[in-house]
Amino acid sequence: MGFSHRFLGPSSGSWSSRVDFLQHAQLVSLVCCVLFAPFSISDPRATQVALICTNRTAPEAERTPFVANFIASLDAVTPLVSARRFAGVVNGSGNATVFTFGECMKDLSQLDCDQCFAQCKTQILRCLPFQRLIRGGRLFYDGCYLRYDDYDFFKEAVSPVDRTVCSNWTVAGNVTVFWESVVGLMTNLSRHAPKNDGFLVGNFTGSGTNLTVYGLAQCWERVTGAACNTCLTQAVANISSCAPKEEGRILRAGCYMRYSTKKFYDNSTSVPAAGNGGGGRSRLATILAATSASAAFLLIVAAGLFVARKKQLKRQRERKQLGSLLATVNKSKLNFSYETLEKATNYFSNANKLGQGGSGSVYKGTLPDGKVVAIKRLFFNTRQWVDHFFNEVNLISDINHKNLVRLLGCSIAGPESLLVYEYVPNQSLQDHMFGNRKNVPLSWAVRCNIILGTAQGLAYLHEEMSSRIIHRDIKLSNVLLDEDCSAKIADFGLARLFPEDRTHISTAIAGTLGYMAPEYIVRGKLTEKADVYSFGVLVAEVVCGRKNSAFTQNSYSMLQMVWNSYRSGKLHETADPSLRGNFQEKEVARLLHIALLCVQASAETRPAMSLVVRMLTDEADCDLPEPTQPPFLNLGSSSQEIGPLFSPSVYDEFRPGSDTQSSGNNMTDSSFLEPR
Repeated sequence: MGFSHRFLGPSSGSWSSRVDFLQHAQLVSLVCCVLFAPFSISDPRATQVALICTNRTAPEAERTPFVANFIASLDAVTPLVSARRFAGVVNGSGNATVFTFGECMKDLSQLDCDQCFAQCKTQILRCLPFQRLIRGGRLFYDGCYLRYDDYDFFKEAVSPVDRTVCSNWTVAGNVTVFWESVVGLMTNLSRHAPKNDGFLVGNFTGSGTNLTVYGLAQCWERVTGAACNTCLTQAVANISSCAPKEEGRILRAGCYMRYSTKKFYDNSTSVPAAGNGGGGRSRLATILAATSASAAFLLIVAAGLFVARKKQLKRQRERKQLGSLLATVNKSKLNFSYETLEKATNYFSNANKLGQGGSGSVYKGTLPDGKVVAIKRLFFNTRQWVDHFFNEVNLISDINHKNLVRLLGCSIAGPESLLVYEYVPNQSLQDHMFGNRKNVPLSWAVRCNIILGTAQGLAYLHEEMSSRIIHRDIKLSNVLLDEDCSAKIADFGLARLFPEDRTHISTAIAGTLGYMAPEYIVRGKLTEKADVYSFGVLVAEVVCGRKNSAFTQNSYSMLQMVWNSYRSGKLHETADPSLRGNFQEKEVARLLHIALLCVQASAETRPAMSLVVRMLTDEADCDLPEPTQPPFLNLGSSSQEIGPLFSPSVYDEFRPGSDTQSSGNNMTDSSFLEPR
């Protein structure tokens, strides 16, 4: 990686007169930068600037070899870029040949390079090489570049599709001085970058202004000498179209050039410009030369401190994100390589996308051994990413129950975190009840089996494990159906471990509106009875074929409908009309009675899930206890017989600001609220 230089503009003195001084000052200034400059946070600059796709397509008859060569070329480029920061590969022969080239900006660290390029690979697929067999595409990121085509373009400097990208913001201040600074800086970069391994960065502050311009110029590795000079020279000529914008980028086949009023590059090895002193320059250079031996020693010490500090910061970040889980995963059978999972999903092709939720997208994938799996691609932009990943891996990696989706593994080595689950083929209960499969209604027997399976899965989490787990987000979309339409509870991203010595956990609410228990919404009081409440809502939805709309203004909510039907002794009349009467009225009434027991306002009166399972499987059909009124009923659309929203005793238990304290200890946690 070449040194970055702070160039001098046209009005600040000659370029050559300062080079000797800079050579003497270089060592000491580097030591000062290392010792006293704040440590910079890494940035892969994975910001897309432009995606350019050709209009040439491969013949349908060549689909198989073209796609195979495209995938093989991406596979070959990745390790080469990781090893030497650039790569050019050729795969195939004849009309199906694919030429691929990738490179990172030379100021990026290797880690940032890997992250930028990994993201670049996923986005180049937007040129549709699989779907439409597009023969060529190039993707410019601020930190890296990727191109594939059907001809040898490796030494190409310019092309008809080169473009200039300017920001939308006009610079504030003296526009004339600013633009003179831009042109002067970029001209100097274009002249000297070809002599500096095709790369240079610099900055310039114009006279009479405090506005600094930062610039970067880089030729791609195969574009050297005269071709590099031609590419950058023409780029400078094109940059005038951005005047007087704060930022501009020139994207050419053989090079990349950028200027900005904000520093965007990493120049930890940069050399500050000299001052404007004249007569004292020679004496200062002599002093610096005399102290070079001491400076060299300081440099060694500073380098050691710098490396140690970087390692410390890295360890702190890892502990903050994943704690001890990081080392455990890396050494365990759970660990998958990012490249394996990326390839398994056809590079996260939309054709393999199964769905998307608040924490990430899920894709169908095929592992090298032919096993079909579901791969969740977690969003990496919020603190919930850490919570979600930790919960899934730490809480359920050892769970093996017929009614719980199994976690098979994960990947944390790539630019994003991936979770690997068993593949459940029949989509979710939400899809069958209200989604793309609602035209084929589930039979009554299947619905009963799904309800029982969900209850058994929750009973296992609450009572049969060594440590209780609260799911916190039981709903139709988190109950998946296997090939036999048996229920499998999925998505443990919001799950919480429930210590044995706690009566409840105090936490900010997280979950889905319409499924959350009243004591949890109002006071953040979380116990396993919150899952029981959610299960009751789910049962009512499955039996009635109607979504719970308790939070919709001026509506006749489903729970209110069930409660009214219970009071009038006509529960069977609320059954899903799509069943067309193909059910036992007694069974409908019993299931809805159990649902009402689960959604009672007071958590203490709700049954445990193990008791619910016995209620569902009790062949003796024993009498069920009388339920109390559910919470959140809309009084405006109900009869006068409906009582108050909560009874006074129940309301006092969890009303906002209540002074009622639990007799046990509690834990505090924070999370987020997902809209339904």
